[in-house]
Formats: sequence, structure tokens, C-alpha cells
Amino acid sequence: MSYDLAIIGSGSGAFAAAISARRKGKTVVMIERGTVGGTCVNTGCVPSKALLAAAEARHVALDQHFPGIHTSAEPVDAAALSGATQELVANLRTDKYVDLAAEYGWDILDGQAHFVDGPSLHVDLADGHHTRITAEHYLVATGSTPYVPPIDGIDEVNYLTSTTAMALAALPESLIVIGGNYVGLEQAQLFAHLGVRVTVVEMLDRLAPNEEPEISAGLRQIFTDQGITVHTGTTITAAERRDEQVVVSLRDGDGHTSTARADNLLVATGRTPTTDGLNLPAVGVKLGARGEIVVDDHLRSHHPRIWAAGDVTGHPQFVYVAAAHGAVMVDNAFDGAGRTLEYHHLPRVTFTTPAIAAAGLTDTQAVEHGYDCECRVLPLEYVPRALVNRDTRGLIKLVAERGTGRLLGAHVLADNAGDAITTAVYALANTMTVHQMANLWCPYLTMAEGIKLAAQAFTRDIATLSCCAS
Repeated sequence: MSYDLAIIGSGSGAFAAAISARRKGKTVVMIERGTVGGTCVNTGCVPSKALLAAAEARHVALDQHFPGIHTSAEPVDAAALSGATQELVANLRTDKYVDLAAEYGWDILDGQAHFVDGPSLHVDLADGHHTRITAEHYLVATGSTPYVPPIDGIDEVNYLTSTTAMALAALPESLIVIGGNYVGLEQAQLFAHLGVRVTVVEMLDRLAPNEEPEISAGLRQIFTDQGITVHTGTTITAAERRDEQVVVSLRDGDGHTSTARADNLLVATGRTPTTDGLNLPAVGVKLGARGEIVVDDHLRSHHPRIWAAGDVTGHPQFVYVAAAHGAVMVDNAFDGAGRTLEYHHLPRVTFTTPAIAAAGLTDTQAVEHGYDCECRVLPLEYVPRALVNRDTRGLIKLVAERGTGRLLGAHVLADNAGDAITTAVYALANTMTVHQMANLWCPYLTMAEGIKLAAQAFTRDIATLSCCAS
């Protein structure tokens, strides 16, 4: 069978490319070895955020009746919770993926593909047959899978990943989470809010190590207040099953050793590009040190007809990056558009409560890039929305170039941080200064107003302003 575009994978990058190609009148085939829709809808963004919302609702309800107490005599029906989440996932997968493919008119094959000379694709179909596919261009959009570090005994303890943890039929009483970055943080708080005793172990010296230190410190205090035990600067050297529990050996930065035990162990130490079984080197596609497909700025691999998009490229692992990649790849492959993407204002959100959101450079990164920068940190006690919410946990930090006032980065720990950061994304994309941001309209009693107040803090004492002064 011959097509204009053959795509391996069926996530956001794959679908964006397929839609773009069909709009150009190109024929498309998609090969998926697992479940249509990729990580985001099936095992990532959608189910995790649905569970986080449910867990947070329970946490808030309990806290209102029993302040400071976050457990309940009534056990959570994990099977019902998981079932409701999977129903949501199935509906979205049908509406936004399966039905959409039918509407646009491309083929989806259920099978395992790998490259052979030509290049072409040999596909072992799920029904036991096989077929050969040739195309003018090929797109690898196979995403990523959870990375499991080489810990002694890890394979013997029946560990969980962020994928399997969300399908539990019953909750453990206690859980150790390896990893204090965005996946580990979300999962740790999710289970803590469901009444599980949680311990987080992070090998670097702070939680959220890629964020500003003020954000990390604020989140750690929140976790501590919620009864989550945190070990930072700590490595797990071994794991074993003992008395129906998982026992891990810990070593801190000073070389001190200890142990921790829990009913389950959840590994949340990042994700690795999925390229296994594709036979990429055989057709001249080079892989990087982490197994990612090496691509140029236009997303073309070392083979001129093979492209890659999304997590498999080693670029930032966000569903919206993968989707942008898919559309860019099609324009470049079929129109010679030479399109590239600019990542300097790319936003990121960690859906803890309160949430973390950021765009642009951190203070340290700005210095590393050669900027003479200055920063302002605004505690949420100065943000009217936070006062109205009766929740002033968090802060807003802006990084600007000294002298010009050009915004270089924005960092938020707050309720609705993911919505507020959009203000900074637009400012970064348009090279705005904090002085311009300080004088723009902003609706009162929104968290986005905190971005404006932080910008005003470069020239004014926020403590001396009235509640809605500009």
C-alpha cells in the first residue's frame, strides 16, 4: 500500500500531522500498536487531571469539616473512581480521536511497524497478518514511556508507574514516590488527598528542581503541612519486598543511610523516548544519548523522508508541543515551508494544589544566558484574588533584564497558576517590559492580576497600594 504520509503512533503529534496532511489533500495511514490516542488522553493528562480534581474535592471537603485533618473513616472507592475516569477517557478518545480520523478520512492500522530498506514500513498486524507500506514521507510520533532507574531489586517489588497507579482497584495505606518533579509531585498529592500516607524521595536538593527555589520551598512547606513526608538530596539504592511491604534503602547527600517502607512504590523519575522495535538505525535515522530521534530545527531526521514529532524527539514533553510539531512537520515536508518553532515563551504547568506554572527563564538561567537581571517576588498575601480565596499559599516571581525591564521569565505558585501564566506567555512572545505589563488593563479579582502587581513591584511598593490601585 502506498500513501503520501505514513505515521507511526496515534497521539497528539500524529493526529495534528494527519489532520494537516488531509487538509492538503494528502493520503494518510496511521499505525498504532497500542490504544489509539496516545499517552495524553489514555494514561496521561486527561485521567491524571480528572483524578486530581476528584482527590482535591475530597481534600477540601474534609478540611472544611476537620481543619488540618486530611483522612477519612470512609475509605475511597478506588475502583469506582478509576471506572468513572476511564469512562471519561473512552468518551474523549472516541470523540477526539477515533471519530475524527473517520471524519477526515485516513486509515488506522492496528499493528507493530518497523522500517525496512526503501525506506518502507513492515507492519505486523494484530490479526496475525502483515503488510508493507510505502510513503512519500514518514512521521515517527511514538511518544515516550515511564523511565525506571537501575535500582537494585526494583524489578522484584512490583512497582507502580504513573500509568499503572491510576488504574488501581484499591488504594494502598502508604506509598513511596520516587521523583520530585512534575509527575511525582502530582501523583504524591493525588494519593495524599485520597487519604494515603505518602513519602516523596527526590535525588536532587529540592522538590520541583527545575523551578525557582522560592517555588520549591513554598511547595515543600505545603506538602509538609498536608502530612506528606519529603526526602530531598536522597538516593534510593535498593528496594525489596519484606512482610508484604516495599522497603527501600536511602542515602542522603552526607552519606547517611536509612530505610523507608510502604505498601507500594511508585516510580516517577521521568519519561524516555519510545523507539524500541522501529529499526531506525537501519534506515539511517540517528538516535541521541537518551534514545531520542535526532532532528533538525525543521523536525527532519538524518533521513530526508523520515520526520519525528513530540516526546520522541527529546523536545519538551508537552502535548501542545507534540501537536505543534505535527502541523509544522507537514508544512515542511510537503510545502518546503522551512517552519521552525520558538520555545522561549513555552509555558509549563504542574497541577498540584496550589499549582506551579512558569514560562521563560529562571533567575539562574537568565544569568547563564548572559543577562544582567533583577527579580521581584510577590507573596500571594498581596494578591486580592488569593485573599478572597482565603488561600495565600504561594508567590509570583518575575525575572527581568536590568535597565530595559524586558521580561525574561515568570513563575507562579498559586491557585489557577496555569491560567495566570498565559499573561506572561503573551508578554514574552512580544518582548514586553515589566513596565508595560504594569500599566496594562487587568480584571480585578483574578490571579492574573498578580502578574501585573508583580510587574508593578519593580517600581512601586505594593504594600502601599489600595486593593485595586494601578
